[in-house]
Amino acid sequence: MHPPVRLVAIDVDGTLLPTFAQALTARVARALKAAQEAGITVAVATGRRAAYTTPLLAEHGLRADTPLITSNGAVMRTLGGDCIDRCSMEARVARGLCGLLRPFGAMVFTFDRPGRGELVLEDLEVAQGRVAIWVEANRNAIEVVKPLEDALMDGDDPIQGMAAGTVSRMRVAEQAVKASEWAGDCACERTEYPARDLSILDLLPRGVSKGAALKKLAAHLGVERKEVMAIGDNWNDVEMLEWAGQGVIMGNAAEELRAMAKKRGWKQAPPNDEDGVAVVLEQMLARRASAKV
Repeated sequence: MHPPVRLVAIDVDGTLLPTFAQALTARVARALKAAQEAGITVAVATGRRAAYTTPLLAEHGLRADTPLITSNGAVMRTLGGDCIDRCSMEARVARGLCGLLRPFGAMVFTFDRPGRGELVLEDLEVAQGRVAIWVEANRNAIEVVKPLEDALMDGDDPIQGMAAGTVSRMRVAEQAVKASEWAGDCACERTEYPARDLSILDLLPRGVSKGAALKKLAAHLGVERKEVMAIGDNWNDVEMLEWAGQGVIMGNAAEELRAMAKKRGWKQAPPNDEDGVAVVLEQMLARRASAKV
């Protein structure tokens, strides 16, 4: 029997959010707040950068010390903006990745600074062709620099890179990185959306992932691994689902991931469009209440 959960880390897109939505449902928002009020630390773990994550949560009465694991683990801050941890990729590595991955699709680098220039890319038209919704939502933070290497000066290191393209192309791109001279300096996290034939390959400092960040956060909070739950739906969630004592895969996850969940003992939540996160949290809180009685 699992011990009571003290920390739950929850992915955003495809997990907290309904499909194509940019706002939490009322039920999910209530469940997050109820979990906090019950003494559980609710952490959000996402590939999004912090500035693209905070507005989703700001209006729902969550605590200012709510941890945000952003940029797939490269940056950890609280909802109130306090820094917990931060990692960066050497600019020389980022420049090398530009030359390697440019043939595969649109590329973007993220810097940990506010305003225009937080996101840098070299071809806005190519990016709009693959991730148009993302481009529109982040337009005020985007700076176009061509060639992209000119934005990657020594001493001004990015926290994360991103390549976007078709599912098949990004799988090949991932293998290209792993076989390259940069493999020892760069980690890859892949997110796939098969219905749109879209995949995003996140390029991170070596050793950075949602799972590694969750491990650091648990240690920071004094929470044991067996007291940690993780909820996610995509490939970039696998490491945190594996590390957490209690993993939960969403019902809308790819069939391959749901099959993996059965082998690894992860539970399955209802799909994101059926408030799956709220269902998991409500059941967890009901069990806690019963145990107290």
